[in-house]
Amino acid sequence: MNAVVRRALSVLEQIWLPILLIAIWWVASEGSTSLYFPPLSKIWATTIELFANGQMIVYIGVSLGNIVAGLLIASVLGVVVGVTIGRMETLRQMVDPLLQFFRAVPQTALIPILIGALGVGIAPKIFMIAFACFWPILLNTIDGVRSIDPQAEDMSRAYRIPLWLRIRGIILPAAMAQIIAGVRVALAISVVVMVVSEFFASTTGIGYFIQRSSNAFAFADVWSGAIVIGVLGYLLSELFRLYERITLRWYFDSAALAEEGGVRGGRTLRRRLSDLTGSIGTLKVRTKQ
Repeated sequence: MNAVVRRALSVLEQIWLPILLIAIWWVASEGSTSLYFPPLSKIWATTIELFANGQMIVYIGVSLGNIVAGLLIASVLGVVVGVTIGRMETLRQMVDPLLQFFRAVPQTALIPILIGALGVGIAPKIFMIAFACFWPILLNTIDGVRSIDPQAEDMSRAYRIPLWLRIRGIILPAAMAQIIAGVRVALAISVVVMVVSEFFASTTGIGYFIQRSSNAFAFADVWSGAIVIGVLGYLLSELFRLYERITLRWYFDSAALAEEGGVRGGRTLRRRLSDLTGSIGTLKVRTKQ
């Protein structure tokens, strides 16, 4: 089986269930007269119209800008603070209770307070996204830095490698897998916080569009906005997965080699055990003779 066929089968495995569910939804809702659950055909027509007149594109652009800005701020701060705390065990023990407290605080509950303090605009939205995304990136960075082999740090000190060079050449590459995992978690959080933050005192964005449509009882528009958010979250996840594969190619290659080596090692071990069992059986036969 060539690579093209394998790729086609892989894509088919991923899309057959969503296509089936959409088809069932389309057929089952076709005769619906409910205000809250309009037919999927009407939702689809509404979505096409919103994209055709450019309204949804504007909302998506604003929401994406908030996500990117908040996630970038959270990534930079999370990595810098995480490396600092991860390298200093005493500092980590001191601030660990505070970290656990703030990570448990529901970020969406603070949105009305921040909007009242910062006013209407993109500033409170970006701040809330950054605040919510900061904690998974920070904690994953701390764990990644703490998991580095101490011998690597000792050797770098023995060779008197400058601190900035140790961070760039040893600490960050070694912790990068967990940092990327924290950013992946933060990306999903950013979409949720983006929508909720735009519900309050906002004048644009997908969340504002859903809230305005709900107040006007335009539930086809509400469903359209919700579906667009789901598709947007999926696309962002896939793009980040592609970025992850490129950034951590060495990590996935080494994992594949280790797995292949483990399979080969297991086969070799089973073959050796089989040979040993055969030798023992032969020895018993000879002893009886």
